[in-house]
This record gives sequence, C-alpha cells and structure tokens, in this order.
Amino acid sequence: MIGLDVYLYPDGIRVADPDDIIRWEKERELYDPHVRLFVALFPYNPSLMSPNPNTSEELPFQRGQVIKVYGDKDADGFYHGECAGRFGYIPSNMVAEIPVYDGDLKLELFQQGFLPEAYSPPESRAPSSITAPSSMSSEASSSVPDDVKVRRMVAIFDYDPWESSPNLDMEDELPFKTGDIIYVFGEMDSDGFYYGDLHGCRGLIPSNYVEALPWN
Repeated sequence: MIGLDVYLYPDGIRVADPDDIIRWEKERELYDPHVRLFVALFPYNPSLMSPNPNTSEELPFQRGQVIKVYGDKDADGFYHGECAGRFGYIPSNMVAEIPVYDGDLKLELFQQGFLPEAYSPPESRAPSSITAPSSMSSEASSSVPDDVKVRRMVAIFDYDPWESSPNLDMEDELPFKTGDIIYVFGEMDSDGFYYGDLHGCRGLIPSNYVEALPWN
C-alpha cells in the first residue's frame, strides 16, 4: 500500500507535493512556544554593520520586518532565525520580541513579513560605535554641568552591553533592566546614545531601549 499526504483546499482535496510538506512543517513550527517572533528595530546589513569578520551566516533585514527566532541568544548576543526565506544569525540589539503567543496569530504575522505600521517600533538610530559625548568625557563623568538639561527615561527592554552590544568596546555603556528609571543628561549623540545615571552609575545608553518618562 502506498501512503499519500493529502491537503484539503477550498476547491477540493489533492495530493500534497514536497513543497506542500515543507511549507506545513514551517507553519507548524510557529505553534511551538520555543519559536518566537521578533521585529527588526533597524535595517541591518551584516557586511557593513557587523562587528564580526565573517558575516556570511548573518541575516540582513529591514526595519519592521518580522523574524522567526529559534531558542535563546548565544554567548555573542546573536539569535538564530529565519527571515524572508533565509536562515542565519540576528544581532539581539537590533530586534525586539513581539509578545504574541497564539499560534494562528504568529503564523499570520510571519506570513505578512512586516509588522503593521501601527505596531512598528518608533524610528531611531542604531548604535555604530561607542564614543562618549564630547561634553561628557570620561574625565568629566563624575560631574555634570549645571546647565545641562536632565530628563527621565524608562527602560523598555533589558540591556546588557556584554551580551547585546555590537561594539568591541562596551565599558562605557550602562546595563539596565526593563522598567528601570534612568536620568539622562543632555541630548542624544551622533551614534544614537544618551549619557545617563542609574542608581549612581553613569554611562552611555542606547536610545532605542528607552523612552521618555514625564516628571509629573
């Protein structure tokens, strides 16, 4: 007896071909709670932006693109996932998880390819290198001029520079947790970083990980 896979289409039943079976397997993955969806916060071109010398296994993507991620990030701060039919590594600081757990909705979002505009992350600038603001050099990090504007920010994602930063020198960056209140001094620098204070510790903060928190 020969076993055949069949598929019920709106216009009737037909025998499944190999492409059908591959597609079903990919769709079924999205019902696995260990397979998650992320959205790209920035456009990413590995050949231009990656800190790694070999970028052949990294995935390029566009801002707002939906990415399927398998498991947790590795020791270098990269996820492994799928985007636009390609598999590879994704820098964790360039993406954010979409809090969707229903398999049908995950499948629908992934098939769309891009997050709807209403739910897309706000426009921001990706960090390219670690350089302290000229007015906030390391020598002056213990004090801030009286005329510098101070604002409150709240962290909207966890950030560990040693795991998430694409930069080689991350000593000047400040780690924080979601919900932390950070006091920011002055304006964002040309690399997309603020200089701020968290519980008495001061350092650089990626602007795409925080949002403004009014004083009142």
